[in-house]
Amino acid sequence: MQLLTGFPGFLGSALLSRLLSRTDERLVCLVQSHYRERADERAATLTDEAGVDRDRVRLVEGDITDPRLAVDDYDGLRRDARVVYHLAAVYDLGVARPLADRVNVDGTRNVLDFAVGADVDRFHYVSTCFVSGRYDGTFTHEDLDVGQSFHNHYEATKFEAERLVQARMKEGFPATVYRPAIAVGDSRTGKTQKFDGPYYLLKLILRQWPVAAVPVPLRPSATRLNVVPRDFVVDAMAAISARDDSAGEVYQLCNPHPPTIRRLVETLGRAAGRRVLPLRGTTRLARVATERVPGIADELGIEPAALPYLSQPTTYTDENAREALAETAVRCPLFSSYADVLVAYAREHLDEGAGAMT
Repeated sequence: MQLLTGFPGFLGSALLSRLLSRTDERLVCLVQSHYRERADERAATLTDEAGVDRDRVRLVEGDITDPRLAVDDYDGLRRDARVVYHLAAVYDLGVARPLADRVNVDGTRNVLDFAVGADVDRFHYVSTCFVSGRYDGTFTHEDLDVGQSFHNHYEATKFEAERLVQARMKEGFPATVYRPAIAVGDSRTGKTQKFDGPYYLLKLILRQWPVAAVPVPLRPSATRLNVVPRDFVVDAMAAISARDDSAGEVYQLCNPHPPTIRRLVETLGRAAGRRVLPLRGTTRLARVATERVPGIADELGIEPAALPYLSQPTTYTDENAREALAETAVRCPLFSSYADVLVAYAREHLDEGAGAMT
């Protein structure tokens, strides 16, 4: 049996689809009770699309913040588990520290303890490239604690969670860590469940016509935003997790050719049918305004905690990930090659006046 946390979330749903086509094993998804109805619907859709019996996916209500995962039969679940994929986390950049600690750190510890007690063959953990925090330099898959500072509690707690996983890896536990960069929608369909990251810029651009003024750092051609489509992340995870030699490794699932901030906003502008006017050196001012002026963040459709990423000084490398994927067809596409698809999907599912999902 393979256990998956983080379903029916953004990455978890896509990964479950890949696993259904790869294995005949029963797939068990640990689901919070308030997501049960949505999870039932999504599991039915995914099994039907895969052409497999619906009983291939079993949903178990639970909670990773509980030491015994809040499941009815913890010992039975642990006895049957052979592989664990741990994706569940709070992905909100503005999350409060207590909640981030409880879900990202304590939750990872609890799932790790479960997996170690189950003596699983493999443990797959989804971290993030942004365990780097605001590190000024090149951050490789071999790096973790480099004395970095953090933009927010999300980054800090994902860093602490990965430390827990790597500590177990050093003891010989068969874990693999995946660090996606900023994940956006599917590169072929644009489909996404959340409109964050670059979508905040897109919302701002869509609210202005015919010219869209956008805050950018002082040197927008010298700063890059590492963006990857969801299908690349899950395809890479599915391929790498099937390799026996990936145990004990860390893989950064990032874009080896990320767009500069200038190219990013211009690309979004063209796809949205707007001419973009980059306001150089205004990202700090924009963050102060969105944090302190009531209502302005909602009016502009921007999450203040996302603005520092427009001046992120870190460069990410992916050498071992590319090596592991070399004999597959999995490659990270250029952002410009699928930006039109992302924007088209977003325009169909966003209220351009309010920036809300519909």
